[in-house]
Amino acid sequence: MKIRRILLFLLIAFATAQAVFAQSREPVAVALTADGPIMPPMLEYITRGIETAERRNAEVLVIELNTPGGSVDTMLEIIAEIRASSVPVVVYVSPRNAIAGSAGAMITMAGHASAMAPETSIGASSPISSSGENLNTTADTKAKEIIKASIRPFVTPRGEKALQLAEAMIDEAKAATADEALDAGLIDFIADDLEDLLQLLDGFTVQTGDGARTLETKNLEVQPLEMSFIEQLLLMLTDPNIAFLLLAIGVQAVLIELSSPGGWVAGFIGAVCITLAVYGLGVLPVNWFGIIFMIIAFVLFVLDIKAPTHGALTIAGVASFIIGALVLFNSPGTPDFQRVSVPLVVGTGIFLGLLFFGILMIALRAQHKPVQMGGEAYVGQAGTAHSFSGDAGQVQVGAELWSAEKAPGSEPIGKGDKIEVVEVRGLRLIVKKK
Repeated sequence: MKIRRILLFLLIAFATAQAVFAQSREPVAVALTADGPIMPPMLEYITRGIETAERRNAEVLVIELNTPGGSVDTMLEIIAEIRASSVPVVVYVSPRNAIAGSAGAMITMAGHASAMAPETSIGASSPISSSGENLNTTADTKAKEIIKASIRPFVTPRGEKALQLAEAMIDEAKAATADEALDAGLIDFIADDLEDLLQLLDGFTVQTGDGARTLETKNLEVQPLEMSFIEQLLLMLTDPNIAFLLLAIGVQAVLIELSSPGGWVAGFIGAVCITLAVYGLGVLPVNWFGIIFMIIAFVLFVLDIKAPTHGALTIAGVASFIIGALVLFNSPGTPDFQRVSVPLVVGTGIFLGLLFFGILMIALRAQHKPVQMGGEAYVGQAGTAHSFSGDAGQVQVGAELWSAEKAPGSEPIGKGDKIEVVEVRGLRLIVKKK
């Protein structure tokens, strides 16, 4: 019983000390650096940041945003996370020359407070389809109305001028500088850096789900929260250039494995690359019709090896590969930041063409080589007479000892003479003196 009482006392003391310690901690500001497209990995990062800020009982969470835009669905989920946060979220478009483009502009407006660094811009938020093309009239209207309805609750309190600017960003793809956004009341501050922003936020009142809250941000300790390795990796996979290279390498590795089965390295590399590429393709706005051209390209490469046409099919394969990659990633209407580099596609296509052409040349050369297996392989090889009596004896060719006969009309052969194989008859060599 005494032991139980002691343990219970220690447990209560520990819990009390922990509560006192939590209350006595200095308030902090958690800072995220959201630099990149608005894709699912960015959602995971921001969600983790909000949860971390709530656990640390932070005074404020600052999202330093620099994005060209991204997925509308992901944007709406991020907005929902921000508005549900018990910790005030401040979206800060930073550093200088950063942009809050497209979906990024909507996220900036969704913050409990918003700010921009000098020389930054915001806007150009007209939606496009998941394949990167402009929406038709009905779909375009629906998408725009949904986005405007999602931001109206927290932009309307900023005034009529702010609402007009926000809707113009969606309807007309209008963009604004930091000064223009501040003048319209769309943002709250222009801050030179994070320290300046915290000074400006001190005493500022924001509206959260729990009601009005006045921020006390002067001299707050800033605790940066970086993206995890997995978040960085997944975000990198949404880069169209990376997805394209992974797809090209993966298919090439699988073809190598299929052409010479038995190994596992090429097949393993191919499977991993294709899996990673599929993740990126599943997130990016791609036109899947381009995949058909890329498959045709690799079929042509393989056919040129199996049934050589002296490079004609390889050239056609290179053209099909380049067209397929550009159709896949660079459909009309696709934002620039989600387009694959044309020089990269052309260079990769030419490299693959040269690679398969080299394999073709090796295959053709192999067809014209003399047979290297069976008895025919010994014709023309040199050896030494091991023992010879008259027209018959034994000769050593390479590491093997053969029964041999002297070729008709050739010089007599003695022990130790150098000989050359002129014919193979069953298990006997016909030789002449060399």
